Amino acid sequence: MSCGVDEAGRGPVIGPLVVAGVCGEESKIASLRVKDSKKLSPKRRERLAEEIKKVASKIVVIKIEPEEIDALREKMTLNEIEVELFARVISQLNGDKVYVDAADVNEDRFAEEIKKKLGKDVEIISEHKADSKYPMVSAASIIAKVERDRIINELKKELGEFGSGYPADERTKRFLEKYVKEHNELPPHTRHSWKSAKRAMKKKEQKKLGDF
Repeated sequence: MSCGVDEAGRGPVIGPLVVAGVCGEESKIASLRVKDSKKLSPKRRERLAEEIKKVASKIVVIKIEPEEIDALREKMTLNEIEVELFARVISQLNGDKVYVDAADVNEDRFAEEIKKKLGKDVEIISEHKADSKYPMVSAASIIAKVERDRIINELKKELGEFGSGYPADERTKRFLEKYVKEHNELPPHTRHSWKSAKRAMKKKEQKKLGDF
């Protein structure tokens, strides 16, 4: 049985990191004409996610919250965290062949590190842009993105509009700075270990010093 694994939310300063795995018949998944989730509209992703759920033999979704990401970042790189999460998903999938979207610049090393964590022999095809090449990874990418989008929409009901949550997004930058200015702390669901979060706090401290 073939499987695909991918993530959503590696880079954002707000919200969880979601990793999804999808197993099933490649021909059935391919017939849905799935492709990289980033190239699809939110509505199209949601429709495809429902279709994937109908034909997939197994789907596993794991998410880790910003607090856990921050704790792990004290002792691990982001790539090492992804290796851990991918291995966790794969161990629950029980597939013979698993396609993964490589997070490491070295595709083979990413596969080998996952195998070490698994402790069992599984064929892992690790490639960059695997979500554009292999339908199983495209399907996993869609499932992960739809789940993360759902969570982000819930967070916006709680926190208000904060843009995409990515560090380069001006709306996200403004949101963080405004929140810190008003509350003297970072908003909930923020990754404190991200540079953009640290910058927002530093800016507040500098303004405080400037008051004297």
